[in-house]
Amino acid sequence: MNEERPIRRAEPVMGTMVSIDVRPGSVPRQEVFLALAAAKRVLHQVDAVFSTWKKDSPLSRLRRGEVELAETPPDVAEVLERCNEAKRLSAGWFDPWAMPGGVDPTGLVKGWAADRALQVIAATGVQGVMVGAGGDVVFRGEPEPGRPWRIGVQNPFDRGSIVAVVEAPGAVATSGTYERGDHVLDPHTGRPATAAASATVTGTELDVTDALATGLLACGPPGLSHFEQLAGYEAMVISPDGSRTSTARFPFATAS
Repeated sequence: MNEERPIRRAEPVMGTMVSIDVRPGSVPRQEVFLALAAAKRVLHQVDAVFSTWKKDSPLSRLRRGEVELAETPPDVAEVLERCNEAKRLSAGWFDPWAMPGGVDPTGLVKGWAADRALQVIAATGVQGVMVGAGGDVVFRGEPEPGRPWRIGVQNPFDRGSIVAVVEAPGAVATSGTYERGDHVLDPHTGRPATAAASATVTGTELDVTDALATGLLACGPPGLSHFEQLAGYEAMVISPDGSRTSTARFPFATAS
C-alpha cells in the first residue's frame, strides 16, 4: 500500500547533510510531513545558535568573550553540560574546552541536534524513524514490524564499502579522518589525532555517543579497555593498519 511507503528527506545543515527516514505505520502521512517540517526547523535553529562559522551566532560570540554564558540561549548551557558529561565519560579524551579559539562543542552538538529532531518525529507515534547526520545515526522503533534497524559502518579506507553491520540500542556514531580530514585533535597535545583510522561507538542517544566516538578516535585502541567498564556504550576501532578491535559486547548484527 502507498500509505506504508517510507518517507525520506535530506536537509543540508550544520555543514553536512542530515537524512531522515520515517516509517509512518498508522500515522497519517500529512501528520508526518508536518513533523518533518518541525524537525527541520529544529536543525536550523541549532545551527544558528552553535555554528562556529557564523560570526554572530551566540556560540561564536561566547568564544570571543563578547557575552557571558548566562546571556546566551538556554540551549548553550544544556549542550555544555552534556559536553562536560561526555568529557567525564571519555576520561578527558573528548574535551571541547581544549580546542583552539575557545570552547567548541561541535563533536557533540550535531548528535544533540539529531536527537532533538528525531524526538519531534517520534512523538507522532510513527512505527520507526531514523535520523542520520554526517554518518552518525539515531533511531527509534522499527523499519518493519519485527525487524530492527541495521547500520553499516563505513570502511575508512574505502568509502564504497563497510567493515561491519550493527544492531544498536538507539544510536551509532563513527568518527574518522575520512569524513573531514584531520578534524579531530588530541586534547592532550593539540595535534591531529593519528591513533586510529576510525572509531565507532553505540549507545542510546546520539549526542554523548557522538562525543565518545570523537574521543575514542583521539585515544585509539587503548581506549577500548575504558569502554569495557562503561555501562550503556560499546565501541570498535579501526587502526591505521586496517585491523579491527572492539569491546566484547559490541553489537555486530547477526545473520538472518
